[in-house]
Amino acid sequence: MRRVYMDANATTPLLPEVMEAMRPYWMEHFGNASSIHLDGQHARTAVDRARETLARFFNCHDAEVVFNSGGTEGDNTAIFGLLHPGDHFITTSIEHSAVIQAAQKMAPQRIETTFVAPQPSGLIDPMDILRAIRPQTRLISVMLANNETGVIQPVEAIGKIAAVTGVFFHIDGVQGAGKIPIDVRKIGCHLLSISAHKMHGPKGVGAMFVRRGTPVESLLVGGSHERRRRAGTENVAGIVGLAKAAELAMHSLEDGTIDRLAGLRHRLESEILRLPGTGLNGVGADDKPVERAANTSNIWFDNLDGEAMVIALDLKGIAVSGGSACHSGATEPSHVLMAMGLDKTRARASLRFSLLKTATEADVDYVLAVVPEAVERLRAVSPVEAGTLG
Repeated sequence: MRRVYMDANATTPLLPEVMEAMRPYWMEHFGNASSIHLDGQHARTAVDRARETLARFFNCHDAEVVFNSGGTEGDNTAIFGLLHPGDHFITTSIEHSAVIQAAQKMAPQRIETTFVAPQPSGLIDPMDILRAIRPQTRLISVMLANNETGVIQPVEAIGKIAAVTGVFFHIDGVQGAGKIPIDVRKIGCHLLSISAHKMHGPKGVGAMFVRRGTPVESLLVGGSHERRRRAGTENVAGIVGLAKAAELAMHSLEDGTIDRLAGLRHRLESEILRLPGTGLNGVGADDKPVERAANTSNIWFDNLDGEAMVIALDLKGIAVSGGSACHSGATEPSHVLMAMGLDKTRARASLRFSLLKTATEADVDYVLAVVPEAVERLRAVSPVEAGTLG
């Protein structure tokens, strides 16, 4: 059976170039980057070169790049490493659970969090962030692109607010990395987190931009790694893979790859939206889509259960998602879609299509051939259609 993977926002496969870049650091150059002998220095050189690549990716100094295990650790580091009892924290109600749950965990430490709601389009209004700021506000955290809808947030405007008010600003850049140019100087953030496996790199490795002078405390202690900002022996092969993925991502932003991907996404959603009882999550008051990551489309299907649709498409060889992979199997509907104003039924009836950079016209053809039939068949037997599912 043909397989078409359209769940890139959950994870992506390694590109062959990434695999080849990593291979020597599992075998010939296996040294510890903290060792002073030749084997260790081969590893140290690889880490240093990777740091230079990520500095170009972020547009920052080499010394402002910190390697870690991925987006969750980066998000947690920004929150746990900056906030103290009595501080006030501002984030949004559409963030990844790595931010939302971290904020909730800080509540017993007398750290209050304001969760700013999005507009129905999924966009955060920067003025709502400004209105939420108090004298005790120490940190703002807003994602670059939403993992479920792909909606790109106005981080530059929020960065200006943070600068004027003297508040630290963190960005969860996991879903934007590789799809949107990142320039931390232009944005004006103090911290930004990314994860390799969302942009055709390996799982279990990521990086943070940490602006010089930002007093963030390390979550992990025990060694002087990463200039004492993240203890633990460096995952050299993973770091090399992240750097290669970042290098390829920078090229794809310049060579038309992202524009091609946006074209495929547009064709996919335009055809699906021809089906009756469908709509796009992430549209403005003018009924036009707001700016989104080029690969992401989130569509609702009335009188249909999203989980049943995910299973039906999987049986036909198509991988999609009903929301964040981090909440796979959850009985509650997407907190992102609910925050945007969807009711539970429509939120449960929404699917996320997120295309790989390697997606082809043939992939889209196949999905467009399968989806209408699956929708028709499931609606015919759907308890939603029968009025037995609330």
